[in-house]
Amino acid sequence: MAAKIMIDAGHGGYDNGASYEGRLEKNDNLNLALALGDELERRGYDVEYTRTTDVYDSPARKAQIGNERGADYFISLHRNSSPEPNGYNGVQTLVYDKSGIKYELAQNINNELEKLGFRNINVEERPGLAVLRRTQMPAVLVETGFINNDYDNYLYDYNFEAIASAIADAVGETI
Repeated sequence: MAAKIMIDAGHGGYDNGASYEGRLEKNDNLNLALALGDELERRGYDVEYTRTTDVYDSPARKAQIGNERGADYFISLHRNSSPEPNGYNGVQTLVYDKSGIKYELAQNINNELEKLGFRNINVEERPGLAVLRRTQMPAVLVETGFINNDYDNYLYDYNFEAIASAIADAVGETI
């Protein structure tokens, strides 16, 4: 049986997440979530989403959705931001702790996105995040470049389909 992957488009509804020059993180996250889901389904995975429209659920509720649906893996998609525009760039994947298959998945995601031109910042432990702490399956939170970095936005837009494929490649390598 194919692995069930819960894809979480970060933020949503009244929660825009980060923004830059009219660009809203919640929209980038949702677009990538849907593209990633399509790519994973093409590869034979069972895909579910915490949201497919512009609605808000708390991070704790999103983790609960993943648990209720019996997901094998949980991938939360976000964009990073920094205090100063163009101050930082790159991809970073967050995990509850650096152990097990979630850590391997996080490293594989960063490595695959680095091949597209993103700077590979690192995998970082963030045990306080609800989508990482409250999920009963391996969970990662992918910061897909900085939304307030022009180069990262160029990579994000220009390589949009390739980003979805790269994350799907990382899933395949890990599972």
